[in-house]
Amino acid sequence: MAQKITPFLWFDNNAEQAVDFYLTLFEDSKILSLVRYGAEGPGAPGTVMTITFQLAGQEFIALNGGSVFQFSQAVSFFVHCQSQAEVDRLWDRLTDGGQEQPCGWLIDRFGVSWQIVPDVLFELINDPDPQKAARATRAILQMRKIDIAALQRAYRGE
Repeated sequence: MAQKITPFLWFDNNAEQAVDFYLTLFEDSKILSLVRYGAEGPGAPGTVMTITFQLAGQEFIALNGGSVFQFSQAVSFFVHCQSQAEVDRLWDRLTDGGQEQPCGWLIDRFGVSWQIVPDVLFELINDPDPQKAARATRAILQMRKIDIAALQRAYRGE
């Protein structure tokens, strides 16, 4: 059975390029199906209309729908990272041609918003000691790409 809710991404005319790029970022990623426009349009016959794909096992659909709609930071994809190396790799790849944003957020070159966040962040900012949590929170508010070691130093009061 397909997953109950599938994110649907409206691209201008570069869904194929975006999907090909995203597939290189995550394990367990693949194209599941591809549908091309027919003679009835609205896209040029033979061009890609939709691509159904998986990233890290999560299903998505990408549409080449034209320039009618644009992505917004009101919706982003949150990526749980286990290490600084994973944060660095994803951050570097996704910001190449994109824009860095505060607190681990970024906009990739296709206009899609992502949050690249190490899971340890939640342990630190949710600590029962309010001073430790506050120090970690203040530290993250000063960052773009999240630096785990700097967060831990701030958390400890160093």
